[in-house]
Amino acid sequence: MSSNRKSSVKSVIQIIYDYLFNSYGPQGWWPLTELHYIDGTNPTKTGSVRGYHPGDYTYPHTDSQQFEIICGALLTQNTSWQQVERALINLRQTNSLSPESILSIDPEALKEFIKPAGYYNQKAARLKTLAEWFLELKSRIPQREELLSLKGIGPETADSILLYAFKQPSFVVDTYTRRVVSNLGLADEKAKYSEIKELFEENLPKDLVIYQEYHALLVEHAKRYYQKKINYSKCPLLRSFLD
Repeated sequence: MSSNRKSSVKSVIQIIYDYLFNSYGPQGWWPLTELHYIDGTNPTKTGSVRGYHPGDYTYPHTDSQQFEIICGALLTQNTSWQQVERALINLRQTNSLSPESILSIDPEALKEFIKPAGYYNQKAARLKTLAEWFLELKSRIPQREELLSLKGIGPETADSILLYAFKQPSFVVDTYTRRVVSNLGLADEKAKYSEIKELFEENLPKDLVIYQEYHALLVEHAKRYYQKKINYSKCPLLRSFLD
């Protein structure tokens, strides 16, 4: 890629971020169930607004919050956050939202608690694997390859855990991100996960706040304009400066 092309892509990536942040403001990801009780909300979000902490990038504060984010990252596979939220609340209300509890709880009871998140047979087994792994971690920051070696942890889940639970700048690519960048002509519709991840990481400062906000902002934007393919042409980013 020529230096001019690289400079142009970098500029567009930054322009998109600025537009999204100015449009929707800080998103306050990753949501935590305990913040439901202290008015942790994001009123500019589409869908669930509870548990968020816009503008506060200090979370997680505790091992408990860290483990909840890890559980949420696994449970959100192939389902909506609203369903995951119900599963996490079930775990919290039964004092089961800790690695020790996850390991000791009867498997059938665990499946029942997380049933709202779907695929509960698989996810229950994988939560137990994550709980055992987390206890063995002993506050160490894991490597991405280490996470990917765990059963049921793919690139998106691994990057979500690194970015939000361990505060490591590892860009998360999800379905929404893929839809936006392919529609804007920044990546092929069939581009590999690693290619889209590289697109952002090569054109952004390695900044935790920007990585967290950019991912969350792309999700919010896509929920408004990219739910149905017929609406992709209505994306204001496309109309505004990417014609």
